[in-house]
Amino acid sequence: MAVETLHVGYVLKRYPRFSETFVVNEILAHERAGMRVDIFALGPVMESHFQPDIGKVQAPVIRLSDKQRNVESFWGLVSEALDVLPGFAERLAEEKAHSVHELAQGIKMALLIRQRNIQHLHAHFATQAATVARLAAKFSGVSWSLTAHAKDIYFHYEQDIQLPRKLQDASHVVTVSDYNLRWLCEQYAANKQKTSRIYNGLDLRQFPWCSPYQRPPEIVAAGRLVAKKGFLLLIDSLARLQAMGLSFHCTLIGDGPLREQLDAGIQNAGLEERVTLTGPLPRDRVAEAIQQAAMVVAPCTISEDGDRDGLPTILVEAMALGTPVISTRVVGIPELVVDQETGLCVEPDNPGELALAMARLLQEADTREKLSRQAREMIAREYDVDRNTAKLRTIFHLGQG
Repeated sequence: MAVETLHVGYVLKRYPRFSETFVVNEILAHERAGMRVDIFALGPVMESHFQPDIGKVQAPVIRLSDKQRNVESFWGLVSEALDVLPGFAERLAEEKAHSVHELAQGIKMALLIRQRNIQHLHAHFATQAATVARLAAKFSGVSWSLTAHAKDIYFHYEQDIQLPRKLQDASHVVTVSDYNLRWLCEQYAANKQKTSRIYNGLDLRQFPWCSPYQRPPEIVAAGRLVAKKGFLLLIDSLARLQAMGLSFHCTLIGDGPLREQLDAGIQNAGLEERVTLTGPLPRDRVAEAIQQAAMVVAPCTISEDGDRDGLPTILVEAMALGTPVISTRVVGIPELVVDQETGLCVEPDNPGELALAMARLLQEADTREKLSRQAREMIAREYDVDRNTAKLRTIFHLGQG
């Protein structure tokens, strides 16, 4: 089957989401290769800021109602499915454990799959998107796959997300780091023959490398202001950096529930003149800030509920642009930030070690240059979105077999 004839439905909890640039990158790469994509969004848009590349996506967005409030409407869906979906009654009977909301979205998507001649479904995250994609694929008879990231693997959910069942039922499972791959195989007995690691990629044409040798003492950190990002620890480390007498400024980009706590921490540490909280910024503004910085810092940690980062996109983007990075030994990050080779990688929850790493990059231009060049080589080799999505399309094709 030629890629031009392949029609894939991307299943997402919400679309667009400001923090999920990797989804947009992936869809755009598929479209450049000639693959037809439909996007299924299972919930309403909850954000007011969007990345500029959203406007380049040609795929139609089909928004499914996330709540069923009308019994007649639901039974109308069931009646239609009984008429047009072969074997639907038997398959529905096997899925009694699901809520009416999940079933309705799965049935509606299955009907749309038939109407639109979609041949394969791919879900991002093994939670709601994978739940509904599995149901829709089962009801319609098409194949489906999923990409598991981080929270959906490690977070302690109150309700069982049935991850083992999804790993077993999917035609293929993709995850974004070798660490995740080992975890899924060891902890959930994922089938090694149908589980792959494919890194989230970038369109490298949008990320030209620039030497960091002569940069002002600017530190950039970016991401949602949540516990797993480690930004509270970053404030502690910056206070230690200030005590060393070094000149620096830190720009912290993003928003989230820890905003007030971070503001208070900055004031308590006497860092008001040294740290700027910008709130969310569009992608081009973030790239501009990165290109002018001496380093990007991602002090990731494991939160009390088990949530953790997989491979933060901000690190990949910084390394592509030529800005040295510092991060922590959490999940798959050391695969990307190889200590002393493509960046500096320190232990999580260690503000002293993080402060020393930042001080080193502020003071050693030669180290910045060396790490930057080696990092760009890795990104070009492992994180090119066109090359990596070609692997995904091979997986989608195999699902047809």
